Amino acid sequence: MPPQRFREQFGQIQRSLPDVPLAMGPDDAGEFLYEKGVVLAREGEEAQVVEDTVRGHFRTFAAGVPDRVRRLGPAGSRSGVVRIQVSDPGEGDAAGDPAVAGALRALAAVEGRAGRRVVSRNHVVHIAVNACPGDEPVPVARDARPNPAVSETDGEPGEDAARVLVVDTGLMHDYRSYPPLARTQGDAQVAECDDDGILRQYCGHGTFIAGLVAAVAPHTGITVSGALNDAGAVLEHEFGEKLFDAVDAGGWPDVLSLSAGTTNGRTDGLLGVDAFMRELRGQRTLLVAAAGNNGSATPFWPAAYAGLPGYEDAVLSVGALRADGASGACFSNHGGWVKAYAPGERLTSALTGFRTPVPYVYQHSTYDTCRYGFSYACTCHHPRHTGLLSEDGGSAKPDQVMFEGLAQWSGTSFATPVAVGMIASHMAAHGERDPRAARRQLLDSADAFVEVRGAHKPALLPPTWRPVRVPAPTARP
Repeated sequence: MPPQRFREQFGQIQRSLPDVPLAMGPDDAGEFLYEKGVVLAREGEEAQVVEDTVRGHFRTFAAGVPDRVRRLGPAGSRSGVVRIQVSDPGEGDAAGDPAVAGALRALAAVEGRAGRRVVSRNHVVHIAVNACPGDEPVPVARDARPNPAVSETDGEPGEDAARVLVVDTGLMHDYRSYPPLARTQGDAQVAECDDDGILRQYCGHGTFIAGLVAAVAPHTGITVSGALNDAGAVLEHEFGEKLFDAVDAGGWPDVLSLSAGTTNGRTDGLLGVDAFMRELRGQRTLLVAAAGNNGSATPFWPAAYAGLPGYEDAVLSVGALRADGASGACFSNHGGWVKAYAPGERLTSALTGFRTPVPYVYQHSTYDTCRYGFSYACTCHHPRHTGLLSEDGGSAKPDQVMFEGLAQWSGTSFATPVAVGMIASHMAAHGERDPRAARRQLLDSADAFVEVRGAHKPALLPPTWRPVRVPAPTARP
């Protein structure tokens, strides 16, 4: 994603974490966001090594103030990491953090000898970390139907039904008035509307995802964790802890659906979720994770664990198909670590319940062409980009629209629950109790494939999904 586009979105995530000074990285490039003035280390001996090494580096190279290096907060969290302050987070602007960069360089030799990660930035994990073109919902007609449509299934979910845990924003207060979600349970969305009664950004995201799982696999037991209730954003050191909390609440599920993540400029995962991922590997749970909306082959974590040795069966990374299913969506990440693609553009599901219509305000973008260079009339043009990227310089007047249940949304966020639903449906249809075996069987038996950047990958297409015609590109003068 071009750094300029990323910078335009910076304020949006900063508002999600108002008490945490953020910087863009690496250094002055716009690839991810992280906490200023702070690094992460594994608690215990490694944390002490990081502290001592950074202090020594700052004394030798005058790269910082050694006395500011100190541990923040108590140790003992299940994430296994501690925050170490290396500078005053209030100094400088958001265009990178020299003190954090210096701390990382100071540990390079230590990491080289150890053969593994020792120190890390504290990245922001987010459900729309780069403001994907379709990361704001679009109203649909009152008579619109969900897409995928709700699958017909016999009987009620029983003790053998697959258990799906969705880690996302919470459920809207009246979600059960949408019939497919009548049996769904979980955390409520916090602060659905602002003081003017306007739906807050990303509220309804978890409800929308639960609705997609319920449409593809109505027999499934769905629980929604509101771990990402803070507008979909969380710092990496908290993310691992929240994942542990989510599975502790009801036990390890069959399938964990996760539509959040971040890049970090590396190929060996996130330090803040390392403990969770190692424990996941020893469980039977299958993590199905969104591949991200950067339009890039750069690993997006945790989805990219699917490409690391030892995690092949434990993680399924899912990219998004274009609305007509003919190729990958322009915004979808790709590469060898993306293992399957599912419909993820212009899907229709429940944003809210059906009892209380909710207004939503969005700002029009001024983009005239696809931000990723594609010529087809993709999400960027349909009906027009509705993100907040033009708020600093755009002249278009914000629109207020009403949502009365259903909405249309695009992103790998939504391809993920479609794949989750297909795995749960396969388990029910074949009496398969092992979700990882179901994943292998589903991919091995796939009869649809899609070519994405020259690679052929399985396309997971629910029987009730309806392709949407992609208009021909409009001729420009």
